[in-house]
Amino acid sequence: MKHPLSMLSPAMIIAASVVLTSCGTRYQTNQGEVFGTFYSIQYESDKDLHPMIKESLIKFDNSLSTFNPNSIIAKINRNEEVETDEYFETMYEEAVKISECSQGAFDITVGPLVNLWGFGFKHKEVVTQEKVDSLLELANYLGITLSDHHIYKRDPRIMLDAAALAKGYACDVIAEELEEAGVHNYLVDIGGEVVAKGVNKKGEKWHIAITKPIDDPTGSIQENQEVLEVDELCMATSGNYRNYYMENGEKRSHTIDPRTGYPVHHNLLSATVIASSCMRADALATTCMVMGEEQALELINSIEDAACYLIVAENDELQIIKSDKWGEIFGDDGVQK
Repeated sequence: MKHPLSMLSPAMIIAASVVLTSCGTRYQTNQGEVFGTFYSIQYESDKDLHPMIKESLIKFDNSLSTFNPNSIIAKINRNEEVETDEYFETMYEEAVKISECSQGAFDITVGPLVNLWGFGFKHKEVVTQEKVDSLLELANYLGITLSDHHIYKRDPRIMLDAAALAKGYACDVIAEELEEAGVHNYLVDIGGEVVAKGVNKKGEKWHIAITKPIDDPTGSIQENQEVLEVDELCMATSGNYRNYYMENGEKRSHTIDPRTGYPVHHNLLSATVIASSCMRADALATTCMVMGEEQALELINSIEDAACYLIVAENDELQIIKSDKWGEIFGDDGVQK
C-alpha cells in the first residue's frame, strides 16, 4: 500500500457480519470484540471474509496479547522458553526504531510501571518513590535483545507490553489480507486505529472523525472535533481524556513516561498521527502523549513519513496544532488531497 507522504483471549472474540448492497456493489461489514476493544471492518466484496479475519485476529492475539496466558509475549514475560514469530519480530523491530528516535519516550518494557499505576494487566499497587525507582531500572528497551527467534533479557524481571502498537499493527495485518483477497475498497477500524483505502458503499471517500477530547472515562460521550475525508491512509489516535482515575484530587493518566516512571502531566489531550503503517502511527501517537505538545511536534516534523494533529488545552479552550506535513495531506476542509 502506498502511504500519503511519499486484548481478550481468542475464545472471547465476539463477532457479527452485515452485508450492504448499494449502486450494484456489495459491501460487507464485520464487527466484533477483540483485544479488549471493538473492531469494525467494511469492505467491498461479494464474499464474507469474516472467517479469515477472525482467524488472523486469533493468531495475532496468540502472539502479542499480554492478557492471553498462552501468547508468545506472555510466555516471554514469565521467562518461559518460546520462539518468537513474525508478528512479534515485526512489532519488536518497529518498537526499537520508535524508542531510538524518541530517545526512550517510547518503550515496550514500561509494562511493570503501567501495572504499578493500575493501568496494565495487574491490579494497582501502593505507589512509593522506592517502587518507582526500582521499576525504572527495568524500563529500558536496551535491556532486551532479539536473536535467532528468541528474546534475551538483561534482567529476568523485565516485562514487555505491545499494547501501544498492537491495535495499529492488527489493522495493517487485516488490510494486507484484504488486499491479498483482491479487496481494494475498505476501512479497517480496531479500537479507533484505522487503515482506509478507496471508497465507501456510496462511492465517496471514507469519513473518519477525530474525536473531541472530553473528560469521560465511560466513553459514552462522543463529539467530533473534525471529520476527515480520505481515500488512503493509516491513522491512530492516543489521548488521556478517558483512561484515567482521580487520586487525592489529582488526575492519574494511563500514559506513563518510561523516563520518569510517573503518569504524564501536561496540556496535550490527544494526538492523532498519520504514518506509512498503522503500527507506526499507533506507536507515535503514544509517544506524542508521553512527550507533550512541543517535543511531540518536533519529533513528528523530523520523521519523513509521519504527520500529526494535536489537541491541546489552553486557558480552558482547545487549541489545534498541526505538523508541517499535515497540510500537505489535507486541505482546510479536511479532504485528503
